[in-house]
Amino acid sequence: MNGFDAPKIEYFQVSPILIVLGVAVLGVLVEAFVPRRRRYGVQVVLALLGLLAAIVTSVMVFLDLNPGSDSPKSGKVVAEGALAVDGPALFCWLLILVLAVLSVLLFAERHLEGGVLSFAGQAAALPGTEAEREASTRGLEHTEVFPLMLFAVGGMLMFPASNDLLTMFVALEVLSLPLYLLCGLARRRRLLSQEAAMKYFLLGAFSSGFFVYGIALVYGYAGSMGFAEIAQAVVSSTGSEGLLLGGIAMLSVGLLFKIGAAPFHAWTPDVYQGAPTAVTAFMAAATKVAAFGALLRLFYVAFGANRTDWTPMIWVVAILTMVVGSVLALTQTDIKRMLAYSSIAHAGFILTGFLGIRSLNEVAGGSLTGVSAVLFYLTTYGFTTLAAFALVTVVRDAGGEATHLSRWQGLGKESPLVAGLFAFLLLAMAGIPLTSGFTGKWAVFAAAMSAGAWPVVVVAVLMSAVAAYFYVRVIVLMFFAEPIGEGPSVTTPSVLTGTVIAVGVAVTLLLGLVPGALIDLLGRVGVFIR
Repeated sequence: MNGFDAPKIEYFQVSPILIVLGVAVLGVLVEAFVPRRRRYGVQVVLALLGLLAAIVTSVMVFLDLNPGSDSPKSGKVVAEGALAVDGPALFCWLLILVLAVLSVLLFAERHLEGGVLSFAGQAAALPGTEAEREASTRGLEHTEVFPLMLFAVGGMLMFPASNDLLTMFVALEVLSLPLYLLCGLARRRRLLSQEAAMKYFLLGAFSSGFFVYGIALVYGYAGSMGFAEIAQAVVSSTGSEGLLLGGIAMLSVGLLFKIGAAPFHAWTPDVYQGAPTAVTAFMAAATKVAAFGALLRLFYVAFGANRTDWTPMIWVVAILTMVVGSVLALTQTDIKRMLAYSSIAHAGFILTGFLGIRSLNEVAGGSLTGVSAVLFYLTTYGFTTLAAFALVTVVRDAGGEATHLSRWQGLGKESPLVAGLFAFLLLAMAGIPLTSGFTGKWAVFAAAMSAGAWPVVVVAVLMSAVAAYFYVRVIVLMFFAEPIGEGPSVTTPSVLTGTVIAVGVAVTLLLGLVPGALIDLLGRVGVFIR
């Protein structure tokens, strides 16, 4: 009888993931055993403490592995080769966790909805029925949103650290399934929210199918799902080239869907508009970080030796994404849909920096590299986007959030502070100097130029000018247009939403004025291992 060797798990290195998933399970138990009236406070405190503990342990793992040392191979492959804990993975972990902390504050906001959460009181009740009206009258709340969010965060942490295709697929599903539910839980405009959730689920299911098919093709080519083994098979050209190229194409569909790249962007505007704004902010910021981290690891660790074949595809997708996002944003009349198309355009800009990564082990002692440019842009985009959506939640009318652009006319007269902060964030998204957006675009454009992708950079500069128009259009509406009817109304949020806005604006300004320290750090830690 053969003996059984228990798998070796490096618990310390994977502790941030375990903490987040463990706290999510505790949140489920809270829903089962804690009285309803006390669940809100317990869930908020539990979620914040869990995320803060994960941040602390991530920093400890970072210091222990020392991914910024002189060795280009700093980091460690753990959990029987399933996860790679290196510089890019650890930075993505920290960024996702910080964005998740801010997102919890948005989820926990009660002042804007008259003392209850912005999530449906009883999700199982059909819109417009007596059951829904009763849930609203009783002030019921779905505090399950907090453990759902933590499960999604756990998947996001696994995604950029995945070191084999099977782990990456599991991470993809773990982060996606809670988001499908959260998108359909808006307290107001329930039908629109449920439609968004259904579209997200169906398209997500199709993308997962493509991803699994890609796994099968790549396994047929390399005989393994591990990234190191796949990379070795690519170098030695041991399998069928058709299987490899087909597998790369299928895997790309699954990942490009998650970052909202064209032509896989169809879900983005509908979901951004229909989902609760707190969920929209969380998805727009954190999901992009996780998805790009996974995309970087897959293409530059597993398929790095084959980059001459897949680089043209990224060129086409990057250009198409920037054009679709920037041009279609011009026609939008809803602020959330406009920000959705803005997000698509930003995905194209980040893909431009993706083309600037020349090799697996590029490192220049703290100078700008393709990996550091992409990670820096993700940082700037994440904080700016969270703050922008937080500001969207405070502009309201009798029906809830006033997202139609006509309701934003004259906002500068009603609330100069809100209009001014939103204008600053829009200028940052446009890439105006002295904002983080300008530094981020400079970083990805410079990286792409150094790798010879100048045609993509030319298109990116042109589309940046187009994008600046629809950002400035909103600013003109807020400050130079007369309000329609009674004009916009601004509701004072609690300190929770105020903190998200303040942090987002502060980081946007700080990374615009003094970006050097973060760029230097990313230049040292932006090295993948196998």
